[in-house]
Amino acid sequence: MSDVIPFNIPALSGKELDHLGDAIKNHSSLSIDSYLNKCRNWFLKNLDCQEVFLTPSCTDALEMAAMLIGVEPGDEIIMPSYTFVSTANAFVLRGAKIVFVDIRRDTLNIDETKIEQAINSKTKAIVPVHYAGVACEMDFIMCLAKKYSLFVVEDAAQSIGGDYKSKPLGSIGHLGAISFHATKNINSGGEGGALVINDSSFIDRAQILYEKGTNRQAFTSGLADKYTWVDIGSSFLMSEIQAAFLFSQLCDLKQITARRVLLWNKYHEFFSRKKLKGFSLPQPPNVSNHNAHIYYLVMEDESLRERLRAYLLTLKIEAPFHYVPLHSSPSGLKYGSFLGNDAFTTTISKRLIRLPLYESMTLNQLERVTHAVEVFISHCSSNNSSS
Repeated sequence: MSDVIPFNIPALSGKELDHLGDAIKNHSSLSIDSYLNKCRNWFLKNLDCQEVFLTPSCTDALEMAAMLIGVEPGDEIIMPSYTFVSTANAFVLRGAKIVFVDIRRDTLNIDETKIEQAINSKTKAIVPVHYAGVACEMDFIMCLAKKYSLFVVEDAAQSIGGDYKSKPLGSIGHLGAISFHATKNINSGGEGGALVINDSSFIDRAQILYEKGTNRQAFTSGLADKYTWVDIGSSFLMSEIQAAFLFSQLCDLKQITARRVLLWNKYHEFFSRKKLKGFSLPQPPNVSNHNAHIYYLVMEDESLRERLRAYLLTLKIEAPFHYVPLHSSPSGLKYGSFLGNDAFTTTISKRLIRLPLYESMTLNQLERVTHAVEVFISHCSSNNSSS
């Protein structure tokens, strides 16, 4: 019982050192058999997308997306407030105002029924965030986007390996952004991301943005006679070392996802069977397959959440909360506003606790966590009954 159960341990396939050594000795990002190209080909095959650009981070992928859809000062972008800061920052950097709407109680994803009331002549895009690798209602969102001629940028940062009606998350909107940060299901050695392009009209300009605003791709392909600066851009190219690390895990994505889903299901089966009071469980929809990125509990109040966190820490079990809603943050107040009733965003953020879940977690460790939660809740229930 002395061992710490961390909230997360980054996944390892066991092939990383071999691929890293190979990348150092034999490859460059310019070669046709580079690890960047191997990763790109994996995505083209498995996401059935038009193109993909591997980036140093998911933040970079989102910033590329904002550039590609032509966000300008005065534009408005609709998204949930319950998300990471990069989701908003990418568009604020281009001068946009963020319009936050409420989340659903069951999935914690953007409430698709609240989006239309936020649309006006200034609206440029909708940015659904697939929280915990559980799909947003993408058919509804894509129909809205078509009706009002808006772009959809999927924030699929947490979603590699998840799908919506058999379509991989990140491959449904016009653009998608995926993260390979160390906290995600698979990683590229720390940071890492991918911009997924599902509308071919974006490909040519994306190549220019990716190459620091130059026509390098056209020049090296013989389609331009001069190598020059032609547009805005930045250093959005993932390193070959990152790509080698990532490719090791892409090859094992199915196995890593299956292991996480097994652990997620063990949590869910335990808490569903025990029918403990004081919290509610995740409710992923049947139309999608989530990737078991997060297993969380939503406690009945903030005090109970904090007491459970403190109790678990005494048992050396790490169980953090998650986002503070962006609309209540200093920059959220400056660069955005919340439209409509905040029925769930703030209250759920104050009550949510995430339980440890990682690919190398053992069933014994998981049983330690579930037993600890059960003991805590039973103790609280007993005290409430006696009072």
